[in-house]
Amino acid sequence: MAYMLLILEPTGQRSTRTPAQGHDAYQQMLDYNVRLRKRGVLIASDALKTEVVRFGQHNGHAQRLDGPFTESKELIGGFLLLDCETSEEALGFARECPAAAWATIEIRELGTCYE
Repeated sequence: MAYMLLILEPTGQRSTRTPAQGHDAYQQMLDYNVRLRKRGVLIASDALKTEVVRFGQHNGHAQRLDGPFTESKELIGGFLLLDCETSEEALGFARECPAAAWATIEIRELGTCYE
């Protein structure tokens, strides 16, 4: 079963880090990805860029936003897509995630939209 771990960071947090601290946080996440890959659960992971394009409910017009923000005071800094047997297993991986020290990890089970 696929679970997405979304990394929700407080806006402005990244600007409070020194370049060395930012590099260290990024390296921690790279190392974590390697560990997940070795365990056979990592399907995909990536950071999100700064522009969001919304299309659909805006009269057919694309809406460009500075992002990667949701309509909240957090930004979605990235994601991990994992293959886990249960939500508890996904929660265990979220607890191990280095980003949990500076961000909220939101866990979402993937599946069809009609079930």
